[in-house]
Amino acid sequence: MSFPMRPILYLAITNHGFGHATRAASVAAEIQRLCPEVLLILVTTAPRWLLEGYISGDFILRPRAYDIGVIQSDSITMDKAATVKKLQELKARQASIIASEVNFIKQNRVGLILADLPPLAAAIAKAANIPCYMMSNFGWDFIYQAWQDELPEFGEIVEWIQGCFSQCDRLFRLPLHEPMSAFPHITDVGFTGGTPCYSAEQLKQHLNLVVPKERTVLLTFGGLSLEKIPYQNLEHFADWQFITFDRNAPDLPNLIKLSSPQYRPVDVMSVCSCMISKPGYSTFSEACRQNLPIISIVRDDFAEASVLLRATQNYLPHRILQPAEFFTGTWEFLHEPLHPPLQAREIMTDGNHEIAQAVLNFFSKGIL
Repeated sequence: MSFPMRPILYLAITNHGFGHATRAASVAAEIQRLCPEVLLILVTTAPRWLLEGYISGDFILRPRAYDIGVIQSDSITMDKAATVKKLQELKARQASIIASEVNFIKQNRVGLILADLPPLAAAIAKAANIPCYMMSNFGWDFIYQAWQDELPEFGEIVEWIQGCFSQCDRLFRLPLHEPMSAFPHITDVGFTGGTPCYSAEQLKQHLNLVVPKERTVLLTFGGLSLEKIPYQNLEHFADWQFITFDRNAPDLPNLIKLSSPQYRPVDVMSVCSCMISKPGYSTFSEACRQNLPIISIVRDDFAEASVLLRATQNYLPHRILQPAEFFTGTWEFLHEPLHPPLQAREIMTDGNHEIAQAVLNFFSKGIL
């Protein structure tokens, strides 16, 4: 593939947890694999070690945050009042944010913005006179709209965000999605996510795994972790093996703690029979790509969660837990059979490639 000049991609990532960063980095890695000539500029507050777990080549990290997401103390607890206050402050500063980023984009000859999913990215692209592609399974307007009855201030924020999204040139809508009707041009794509770096046999040797896959469980609750995980329940499963990425987890004989960036959740899915998690697109998407059954806690106060839980049940064996079953029960659900997928849905796993190829086609041919 030939280009009139070196392609420079500005990849803007929402400032919320690690999920957006890992799925955007998965696409960035595929772009780099297909065309190492592309210069990647990742605009995010996510730590470099997380991004390097997905992107093996060089990239420029620009630590900037021009959206809020949701302010949380852990993976479940949300502070809506603090979130709307920060969003109002951000909206008031949008002119200076846009001006600063436009100056950076022009100085560095950026040709295209790919965003997951800061609303201001589309406004920045418009001001810089370059196209903006976006990728997601939900928009922040969808999340905040559900909170308007409780905090009417979110109404103005929703209108502002939808105005930004309407300037997007092309949305790559991921599976497990809400309608995303604020976007004028939508292309549906397959699941995105990382590819395991190790075979099951390598993991068994590296991690000294002796318990059969049928009794090995992955515990993962996202980059914010989850407070008060009832690890005491693991004593009821002495002949089982659990794997966690929680650095604060207790030392237990049947719990493997993986705190090194060498491993990611997707790397160990092949040796697990199921995953216990909370609703999150990137985790669910990687599980779908690896055909890993999901046991998930519900999240009634986060609009995306219900969409994810409903849609994921169509693809994988599953069990949906009420909070009491997870936090105060004894996890007897692990002894019960999982529910089969509700529909015979083919799992399309080529989302990384579809988005990467569209980006390269633009740089090669100028095709939106």
